Amino acid sequence: MHTKSTRDDLVTEVDELCEKYITEAIGSSFPGHAILAEEGGEADTETGARSNYQWVVDPLDGTTNYSQGIPIFAVSIALRHRDRTVLGIVYQPLLGEMFSAVKGGGAYLNNRPISVAQKELLKESVLATGFPYDKSTHEENNVKYFAHFLPRIRGMRRLGAASYDLASVAAGRFDGFWELKLSPWDVEAGILLVQEAGGRVVFLEGKRPLSLAAGNGIICAKIAEEIRKADGGGRANLRL
Repeated sequence: MHTKSTRDDLVTEVDELCEKYITEAIGSSFPGHAILAEEGGEADTETGARSNYQWVVDPLDGTTNYSQGIPIFAVSIALRHRDRTVLGIVYQPLLGEMFSAVKGGGAYLNNRPISVAQKELLKESVLATGFPYDKSTHEENNVKYFAHFLPRIRGMRRLGAASYDLASVAAGRFDGFWELKLSPWDVEAGILLVQEAGGRVVFLEGKRPLSLAAGNGIICAKIAEEIRKADGGGRANLRL
């Protein structure tokens, strides 16, 4: 196990082996498609003009959990067509949970339809969140928002895998989720899962990209509003 030179982020041999396995499988089945993967960055799978299709891959979301022997991690794979996400899969191997969504086709857990929770009050809600890897050096580290939400909700969970957090929102296990400074491979599949499960995702403008909130329409809006309040009541900057 080692750390990436550009950030305090663990990389295990398993990350790299899983990414190699997934990207080679994609390249074999879809040789003209591009791939954006956490460890390998962005590349075309073969020489030539850039494809209209791009796979977005996180081979092991929750590396710290995995390295610590904590059984909460997931594989996240999404497919974009002309910059529009059309397929999303989040797989939790230890639980045998396969979350899947196709644009316009609904969201599923092991082929059974799922939908977001229908709570309307934050005080009755269980939310999930996470913290950026540079939390010790950057002031926008989510600590302020965590402290703001904690007395206003039923419960808070921090699983350490944003893709699985979003999948859990899609399945109605969490009522909502927010996090700052995410990457496309963390959330691309999960965003589609939430949307296809009847939920809403908003991007928090002015925060370090990607920063977002998710839940049903009411809870998502309330999360964004509380973040605005925690910032001193300034104008809420949201992007659907």
